[in-house]
Amino acid sequence: MNIIILSRNARLYSTSRLVEAAELRGHSVKVVDVLKCYMDITSDKPTIFYKGEKLNDCDAVIPRIGASVTRFGTAVLRQFEMMGIYPINESVAISRSRDKLRSLQLLSRKGVGLPITGFAHSVDNTEEIINLVGGAPLVIKLIEGTQGRGVVLTETKKAAESVIDAFHELDANFIVQEFIKESGGSDIRCFVIGDKVVAAMMRTAREGEFRSNLHRGGEAKIVKLTKDERATAVQAARIMGLNMAGVDILRANRGPVVMEVNSSPGLEGIEKATGKDVAGMVIDFIEKNARPNKTRTKGKG
Repeated sequence: MNIIILSRNARLYSTSRLVEAAELRGHSVKVVDVLKCYMDITSDKPTIFYKGEKLNDCDAVIPRIGASVTRFGTAVLRQFEMMGIYPINESVAISRSRDKLRSLQLLSRKGVGLPITGFAHSVDNTEEIINLVGGAPLVIKLIEGTQGRGVVLTETKKAAESVIDAFHELDANFIVQEFIKESGGSDIRCFVIGDKVVAAMMRTAREGEFRSNLHRGGEAKIVKLTKDERATAVQAARIMGLNMAGVDILRANRGPVVMEVNSSPGLEGIEKATGKDVAGMVIDFIEKNARPNKTRTKGKG
């Protein structure tokens, strides 16, 4: 197979591991910087060019599109879909998962466990929103934030009001969520491929920090999931329409609650914590499922 990996840096752990796993299985792999692509959008033969070369001779695409380039990156991916090339994650699903508010609404509609979440546009609703999520302490998240950036834990009502007012002044879009105290600063990253959780790790925040992201100095270790946690992770990925996803779960007293569904989950933390060849599992899935024109939306989203 000819596989394209959309990644801005071929040296990143996740990208290099996917290249290694694909080549080990005899596939040809090209790493393409999505921002250096340009497209011929026509009714009869859509085409993508990269450094003067047509990217038509391809069987599958693995999108590793950063949050800062989501709009252009998904446009390029949509062009691949219009060309009939199989993406492990489709453009519509990636866009859906990148919008925190929309993704939570979709999960809520299907009955997936979530933290109590509030959203408002007017500063006049600040006190009502704080009360809605159970008061302080509470978590405030920028909708566009990633890897723990734009996430604030406020210990008191006064602090929450100050942060909310400041975000309103900046005209930033954000959500307010209850703080799941019983999780103890830990969350679980479930790596889902297809309809199965293939690996899972527990991430624990470093001392003095509540965000458990590994980029924030958190520590990771292998964890045994409950039946409910596995089912929740798989359901969340399916609702987003993602074949490959990192589903972040907190252990609340009422059961597992989903914090986020990541459409471009990193491989380094999960492989090192679990010792599993997750990159190989991604390529295995593509081998079994990649067919011309086998997409749900066919670039229509």
